[in-house]
Order: sequence, then C-alpha cells, then structure tokens
Amino acid sequence: SKSPSPRQNTPIRYFIMKSSNLENIEISQQKGIWSTTPSKERKLNRAFWESSMVYLIFSVQGSGHFQGFARMDSSIGCEKSQDWGSAGFGGLFKVEWIRKESIPFQFAHHLLNPWNDNKKVQ
Repeated sequence: SKSPSPRQNTPIRYFIMKSSNLENIEISQQKGIWSTTPSKERKLNRAFWESSMVYLIFSVQGSGHFQGFARMDSSIGCEKSQDWGSAGFGGLFKVEWIRKESIPFQFAHHLLNPWNDNKKVQ
C-alpha cells in the first residue's frame, strides 16, 4: 500500500516520533520499518491516506536531539516485528529515511508548534 504521489491541495503532515531507545531507531534505519503504539496508529494511517506526504521526525526520549527524519512509505499493517519484541507496539509500516543525523534540539528552537500552545518543537 504505497503512498500515492503528492496530490495538490492536500496537506503535508509532520509527526515527532519519540523512541524509548536508540536501538529502535537504528533498526528502523537499517530495515526501513517502524512500529508505534496502537493508540497512534489510527492518526498516522489517517494522515497517510489523507495527506500528500507524511514526514516522521525521530527523537530518543531524554536525548536532547533529533536522530533524523523519514517519509512514511506505507500504511500500518497487522504484521508485527520481532525486532522490537512485545513492548506494546502495533503493526509495521515502511519508512524511507531521508536524513540520519543527530541534531540538537537547540538548532530547532526557532520552530514553534501552533497546535501545542506554540511550544518549541522537540
């Protein structure tokens, strides 16, 4: 279920994806997959089908850095990954990593999120 090509007049969506550890992000970068909690799946799938592109910006909790960003490349399926064990994750989906680099939050402090009381993006 590959994302349709960018459609005019449809929004591009961005999500900050927090990971509990760096290992999960490294697995994602190597295999081009990601999995999130079932509670977030519905929002991501909806964005995938209703938006021209969905970008995921990754950060390990407590790291003070972004670890890179990727494009969501498929909707979320039912298949689960053995890579993440059974830590409450839902189905797998494909991601295409665009940039794999550790970037300190301070480099993005000028970015404010209007949907989160104009708080800094981190």
